[in-house]
Amino acid sequence: MEAISSRRLPDLRSIVGLLVAVLVCELVGITAAVFTQTGLSTWYQSLVRPDLAPPNWVFGPVWTTLYALMGAAVWLAWRNGRGRARTVAVGLFALQLALNFAWSFVFFGAGEILGALAVIVALLLAIVATMGAFWRIDRRATYLMVPYLAWVAFATYLNYGFWVLN
Repeated sequence: MEAISSRRLPDLRSIVGLLVAVLVCELVGITAAVFTQTGLSTWYQSLVRPDLAPPNWVFGPVWTTLYALMGAAVWLAWRNGRGRARTVAVGLFALQLALNFAWSFVFFGAGEILGALAVIVALLLAIVATMGAFWRIDRRATYLMVPYLAWVAFATYLNYGFWVLN
């Protein structure tokens, strides 16, 4: 019976918590998009694009989906974690979210391709650490982060390609 009670259906308070977690992640993305739009409308168009670089319109829907998945993941960790494990998991999540934001600022806002490459490598490491912390609390949270890890790995390839080609 204990296993069933730990997997209870969310109540209204939990649903609101999920919506807040997703909204916070989406707001980080929206704020970072300001830097992205600035870069896209100025210097970015002059860059030589690496092979496999998708068209610009792909990024909005992908990031919107990834931020929603990230919000759901941190909600699961917050809801199901306790004590130090939860504090570490949420702290690592906040760190990777800050690095995510920083990458947009460094790459698109400042136009620093090499600096952005350093940030995105740190972001990859922070995502892996976050997933490890989530794994100890709720494996579903880790699984929700897998598409994000894959996309950031792909973005690292693109960032490296931009640096080499430009």
